[in-house]
Amino acid sequence: MNHPLPEGPDARYAEHLAAGRLCVQRCKGCERHIFYPRLLCPHCHGEDLDWVGVSGKGTVYATTVIRRRPEQGPPYNLCLVELDEGFRMPSRVEGVEPETVRVGMAVTARITQQDGADIVVFDPS
Repeated sequence: MNHPLPEGPDARYAEHLAAGRLCVQRCKGCERHIFYPRLLCPHCHGEDLDWVGVSGKGTVYATTVIRRRPEQGPPYNLCLVELDEGFRMPSRVEGVEPETVRVGMAVTARITQQDGADIVVFDPS
């Protein structure tokens, strides 16, 4: 079954990731960064949104370890990262044991692929 290509802000976000760029929306009205991609600013309800590159640097805001049955693979980290630009992004920290990820840990974004899609993960800084 063919799935239609995503449209709107989600498609634009995916295009940036596919090009190797971590870009999010920024409201021209209140100048705040926005994530998840949307049509209106959640802060001031403005409609004039730009796409801007971000540093990818941030800190772990919240974290947990997802444990699976051994045949399903090893445990992994699931976290919420607060980026230096002031927004939070759900993801995971890679390159360390899931149990060692801590709130306040400095991390840096990296674009990788999972199941054929470009996604953002984080590495310890």
